[in-house]
Amino acid sequence: MNPLENVRIECPYCGKIIEVAVDCLEERQEYVEDCRVCCHPISLRIVNGEDGPLVEARRHDE
Repeated sequence: MNPLENVRIECPYCGKIIEVAVDCLEERQEYVEDCRVCCHPISLRIVNGEDGPLVEARRHDE
């Protein structure tokens, strides 16, 4: 298994599709990453399962 996987998400601010690198060795993660297009902070919640990472992207102010 590759320890890092690029996952495409939709920015909850600008709606553009961006890629985020997900650490597949961690079962659960939560962190904030800025959108590469509009620079707004996105709250990411990641759960790694058998089928790969499941990424929830939300506005940081929610």
